[in-house]
Amino acid sequence: MAPSSTIRIGSAPDSWGVWFPSDPAQTPADRFLSEVSGAGYEWIEIGPYGYLSTDPNELKDQCDEHGLKISAGTVFEHLHRPDSWDDVWKQVTDVAALTAAVGGEHIVVIPDTWRDHKTGAPLEDRVLSDERWKRLTTGMDELGRRILEEYGLHVQFHSHADSHVGYQHEIERFLENTNPEYVNLCLDTGHVSYYGGDNVALIKKYPERIGYLHLKQVDPAIIARVEAEDLPFPEAVKLGAMIEPPLGVPDMREVITAVEGLNRDIYAIVEQDMYPCPPDHPLPIARRTHTYLAGCSGRLDIGTPKA
Repeated sequence: MAPSSTIRIGSAPDSWGVWFPSDPAQTPADRFLSEVSGAGYEWIEIGPYGYLSTDPNELKDQCDEHGLKISAGTVFEHLHRPDSWDDVWKQVTDVAALTAAVGGEHIVVIPDTWRDHKTGAPLEDRVLSDERWKRLTTGMDELGRRILEEYGLHVQFHSHADSHVGYQHEIERFLENTNPEYVNLCLDTGHVSYYGGDNVALIKKYPERIGYLHLKQVDPAIIARVEAEDLPFPEAVKLGAMIEPPLGVPDMREVITAVEGLNRDIYAIVEQDMYPCPPDHPLPIARRTHTYLAGCSGRLDIGTPKA
């Protein structure tokens, strides 16, 4: 790795069981900020818009108080559907403005799921037609171009369970039909492994398209049940599909070694989906995960745990 290249390890509200802007089952924002800093991380994502303060000055002050910096904001897209642009762009105007104002560099774009996120009921076909694939990829190119030109932020597309871009062949099709100048990949190692994909193979095949990472593992035994019973993603999470390293797959040391071979700076944000979860559950996991990852390489920018 070149001397100037750094893998900046951070974490996110997701690792504290946060999926929604406001939910009594979730860790309060002030507790999240205190605990993520205490676990040793120095970089975070904004998470669901409205969970952390949407006032940039207040958010920056809160982050400064805890020694934290923002790497990215997150939006959701359904650009394969007709007349979807205005709805997607409305999210962007809020999230991208806040992200840019507090010094973030990226927007992680997550595709909406093809079945209801709470009930698991199908909302549309699970496989896109060629027409809808084209609408998705051309829409993402336009989204990436406008976000870069208007906000100076880089779009990183996040494949996701229960979405139309989840299996490895779908990820590869997406990359081959989008413009790397405007859209690249947030490689979520857990979501790739959720469908049996090979993270290291993706890194080696598309090294120039790996723009951002979410570090996550899945439990193979639970994933096998999810696949066999065709369970929706929220049910899989409740069963414990996402698990702390090194207890699951993929092998984090192999992933980090492959990423080091990219020879450029990159953010790698730790996530562990576990909504809902007891309030005292996330911090011990975060501390153990931080310790484990710190031992995977001597070349990570990962921060130091606090007493």
